[in-house]
Amino acid sequence: MSLDSSDATDRDARREDLLSTLEVIEQQPLAERAGAYAALHDDLARRLESGPRDRQA
Repeated sequence: MSLDSSDATDRDARREDLLSTLEVIEQQPLAERAGAYAALHDDLARRLESGPRDRQA
């Protein structure tokens, strides 16, 4: 599997988006964080499930 610059750029952008989201969540009052983390978990799980499958595994 080869990683070209657009793949690396996409990965970096997703990482920055995730870090930004985590920063926003951490700034929320403690009582609201659990819901925000649950929503983030659901979103990440949905993305993972809809992603391409590695057929070699």
